[in-house]
Amino acid sequence: MRPFHTPAASPTAAERVRSILASAHSMTVVSDGRLTEVRRLDGTGAMGHVHLHAPFEDTGAQTATRVPVKLELTDIAPTPVRDRVRARVTVTGLLAAPYSTEATKSTCMEFGQAVLEDARERTYVTLHALEATDLDPIATSEAGMLTHLLDDHAELVPLLLRLVRPRPGTGMQRALPVAMDRYGVTLRLEYPHTHHDVRLPFKTPVTDIDQVGPQIHALLATARRFSHPSHLLT
Repeated sequence: MRPFHTPAASPTAAERVRSILASAHSMTVVSDGRLTEVRRLDGTGAMGHVHLHAPFEDTGAQTATRVPVKLELTDIAPTPVRDRVRARVTVTGLLAAPYSTEATKSTCMEFGQAVLEDARERTYVTLHALEATDLDPIATSEAGMLTHLLDDHAELVPLLLRLVRPRPGTGMQRALPVAMDRYGVTLRLEYPHTHHDVRLPFKTPVTDIDQVGPQIHALLATARRFSHPSHLLT
């Protein structure tokens, strides 16, 4: 394996939205003129509280009174990088009744649209795309894995930095892991007045959480074969 010169595979917008919906610890629900902060999603993600379905085709259902609803979720990096907000997801639709935090089961939401916004662009995602996309096996474990890497194995980050091409500029202040998904690890390279992200792809996409360890060890093994200094500042 050589350092990475070609663009690395990355999650589609639908994959990112699915991951955020599954891993979010909180969300904001706007419905019936009220804004409700839903916290501590208990590991079930947003979809443990709200489930999506296609618009009703039954004319009776279409004429029934329904309540517009908007779900807002923010994807925040679990590591102390500069600009921790990685993306925002907004899902709009209709409910049969105003949203209630007292509901004992998942609320049924007629899907309208989903929007993914990050620093680069805004992307619309259809319900069909979400349903056709498998959940990233790393999604709900990503935060724990990244904080473990940084807290217990920080010495490995300069090693991973050896894989970055082109090599980081001399003005780089620090590099930190900012994301991990089935396709690889992303490092954020921070400079005095800017930053940019670099993806280090796994050899093959992860299909099971047990594959993550071997894939990271493979990246580290490749990095050890290169000896250029990282100039990492801590």
